[in-house]
Amino acid sequence: MSGSAATAKATAAQATARRKDHHLDICLDPERYRVQSTITTGFEQLRFVHEALPELDGGAVDSSQAFLGDRLALPMLISCMTGGSGRGRTANRLLAAAAQQAGIAVGLGSMRPLVEDDQLLDHFHVKPLAPDVPVLANIGAAEVRRLAAHDLVELTRRLEAQALVVHLNPGQELFQPEGDHDFRGQLDAIQRLVEEAAQGEALPVVVKETGFGIRPRRARQLLASGVAYVDVAGAGGTNWVLVEGYRLPQAAAAAAAAMADWGLPTAVAVAALRDCGDRVIASGGIRDGVTVAKAVALGARLGALALPFIRDVVEGGVDEVLEQVETLATAFRATMALVGAADVAALRRCPLLRTAEFDRQVSQLADLDGG
Repeated sequence: MSGSAATAKATAAQATARRKDHHLDICLDPERYRVQSTITTGFEQLRFVHEALPELDGGAVDSSQAFLGDRLALPMLISCMTGGSGRGRTANRLLAAAAQQAGIAVGLGSMRPLVEDDQLLDHFHVKPLAPDVPVLANIGAAEVRRLAAHDLVELTRRLEAQALVVHLNPGQELFQPEGDHDFRGQLDAIQRLVEEAAQGEALPVVVKETGFGIRPRRARQLLASGVAYVDVAGAGGTNWVLVEGYRLPQAAAAAAAAMADWGLPTAVAVAALRDCGDRVIASGGIRDGVTVAKAVALGARLGALALPFIRDVVEGGVDEVLEQVETLATAFRATMALVGAADVAALRRCPLLRTAEFDRQVSQLADLDGG
């Protein structure tokens, strides 16, 4: 590599690090920065049917779930969020260590910095810290289109990750000063990646949104193309347009604020994909164990959280993350007991009381997407 090319690469990596640090600062300070979507997830419109005679041992419910070749203690994923800076990479490693102790899956922050500088491999290679749980690598759709599929697959394998997550964030890109506004060719690029990842020892590819949801028609298209899982990552949690809004001049920030209620509510997006079996991951505004249980009852394979865990790991490291997981687990297992579900498969069959408005939204979304 020439000196000028090396300098350009280093400059790009530094710019990415500054941007990711700024994102972390915004997400970690809820008093100064309001990044929560103004619409709800839709899970509040669902209610379990309480079983007063559950006829099971509440202390022995089996909350485990198979995922990517491992058996998780809970159907739960620490979702991809951090990466691109020293702070983010430190958080990745601490989250991986916590996931190992808790027995849940963990997603890494975007490995775009690693693409820009392969000297950072050790920062992203967290599998030694989480040998018994799935570790998911993560890259943006723009990079998938720009880079060779073979290179991305090989890099993921070097990281010993069990899957490669491709994140979709067109909303964020449109409002990001450094954003890529050209979204053409991303679907074809994902297809090429899936085909490359299927060669030899297959590497599962997961596609996720970043807070605005994936419409059912597109999710089914991705699954039909060979994508292993779709994470709907719906609205109701962190709104990344609002995050970017705090980095913008006043006029552009006002435009970003207008997108505060954008997106498909998480629960509606999951319910509209009930026919896809358990190849759906539910994230976007999930904050407690009862909500994780609702997501599973709607058909999701896992429930995933990002913002609560990144706040915990920055404030208190592994111990605080484990405390959060224990809180989630206690509520999740109590829910299982109180609906008479001895295992996760039984929970998936449990009925939910649904408001008329919730069913109307699911039905309307299905009609719009022809399914």
